[in-house]
Amino acid sequence: MAETTKSTAKFTAEERAAMKQRAKELKAQETAAQSLQAVLDKIASLDEPDRTNAERIHDIVTRVAPSLVPRTFYGSPAYATPDGKVVLFYQERAKFKVRYGNLAFFEAAQLDDGTMWPTAFAVTEISPADEEKIGELVRKAAGAA
Repeated sequence: MAETTKSTAKFTAEERAAMKQRAKELKAQETAAQSLQAVLDKIASLDEPDRTNAERIHDIVTRVAPSLVPRTFYGSPAYATPDGKVVLFYQERAKFKVRYGNLAFFEAAQLDDGTMWPTAFAVTEISPADEEKIGELVRKAAGAA
């Protein structure tokens, strides 16, 4: 009889840690102030250039889309609708040991443009032109365009 092998999905230590962080976030019933503080604490804990990138993204989001609520999402700084749907988040490069951070938008983001549009961007550093582009994307994603 031929031996069969069971194929199981294996997750990296970083992926398991992110999943544990997400489970912890779902269990927590945070106030808006606690949620904001969790985002600010996370940003402050990041290594460079992620800290600067996350600070700039936070500044842009709070300026152009004040209706979005800061919170963490899988342990990363994120911004959600008042009813809790994540619109965007910044995933630091160190989390998965990659060479760039990831600015990602989710389904709640109103970025639809025809039948195909980008929902994630690799970020190594943020120039003034990038700040403008991110501002436009966030404004549109939040429905304020």
